[in-house]
Amino acid sequence: MIEVIKILQLVSALFLALLILVQSRGNGLSATFGGSGGFYATKRGAEKVIATMTVITLIAFLVLSFFASVL
Repeated sequence: MIEVIKILQLVSALFLALLILVQSRGNGLSATFGGSGGFYATKRGAEKVIATMTVITLIAFLVLSFFASVL
């Protein structure tokens, strides 16, 4: 059981790092892939999905870390 938790923790940590690196602070997702944004607006579309996935992955990582430390 502990091995499964550690593997899931490792996968969630890698996925979390990937999600954080994909995000571009203040420029929007279009600027990351070559577009240019002149101003910062609310997150829409893919940016919102990535931000939500980041929060969910972070919570999963924290829960898995807690269970790994308890077991």
